[in-house]
Amino acid sequence: MKQKITVAVSGLNNIDSPGPGIPVIRALKESKDFDVRIIGLSYETLEPGLYMHDLVDKSYQIPFPGAGIDSLLERIYYIHNQEKLDVIIPNFDAELANFMKIEPLLKSDLGISMFLPTQEQFDERHKANLFEFGEKHGVDVPFSKMMFNTSEIPVISKEFSYPMVVKGKFYDAYIAYNAEQVANYFNKISAKWGLPIIIQEYVFGSEVNVTALGDGNGNAISAVPMRKLFITDKGKAWAGISLDDEELVNIANRVISSSKWRGGMELEFIKTAENKYYLLEINPRFPAWVYLAAGCGQNQPEALVKLALGQNVPPYKAYDIGKMFIRYSFDMIVDLKEFEQISTIGEL
Repeated sequence: MKQKITVAVSGLNNIDSPGPGIPVIRALKESKDFDVRIIGLSYETLEPGLYMHDLVDKSYQIPFPGAGIDSLLERIYYIHNQEKLDVIIPNFDAELANFMKIEPLLKSDLGISMFLPTQEQFDERHKANLFEFGEKHGVDVPFSKMMFNTSEIPVISKEFSYPMVVKGKFYDAYIAYNAEQVANYFNKISAKWGLPIIIQEYVFGSEVNVTALGDGNGNAISAVPMRKLFITDKGKAWAGISLDDEELVNIANRVISSSKWRGGMELEFIKTAENKYYLLEINPRFPAWVYLAAGCGQNQPEALVKLALGQNVPPYKAYDIGKMFIRYSFDMIVDLKEFEQISTIGEL
């Protein structure tokens, strides 16, 4: 008999740069132990997940992260009064700070569980701090520096050789081949995501990623590596394949063990021709390709829900190698009344 639970999930923007929400929901719907009712949490009225009624049972708009925790709390209290939430899984970097702050209150007042990184873990894996993170936890990381103004470009150009990588603090990364491109990317990214901008040493090689789950006590519950087979112009994987790469899994396990990571995470690496791994980013939540892990036999979203509910979760022992994911897009036909309802009432 499956346990009936209600789980709220954000990240429903299943577009060309997709959020993790829909893959997380698909994995939860395939759970062997839970009968899951899904509540979608959206920021925009055109997030496709709002209208995927076969996956999302009910949706609510929530305030943008910039509105602060009071507005978020008020909205979550209202949603919980309607739906009796058991677990919330936030899937955007930018919203995690607010959810981490209210996690204890939601648990004590409403009995809503989450399983998120600690503030210290969230901060130390930040792109601006990643080089120091690598030194602390014994992982190779390309040299990087923060940049706050385009007037710093001449100094940056002396410390880094071209090409170099220009990154936003939350999202977006571009390869710059000259000072003019650095300035252009600085302005483009900062206008969208704010400061600082991170300048990172460019390392040539193939992109390999790991989606992983830590139990907060230093144990890696799951780690599934993937190599990108097709990359969009936004740098997102549109196809990938699970890898037989013991060293990559060992690095992920070492990071989780050393940092005592709590929750889902994605580790992004470059593997050089000399088989050396450089950690480029740690995303503090599941990636948009996390459904591949479920397809390989490690249902990470299901395991995260179990951890959130205080259940015992033994580490996965194996995963299927050579499984591929291939993204696709299709047109949904949506009644205007549904769009009007989410736009005006904030519920669907």
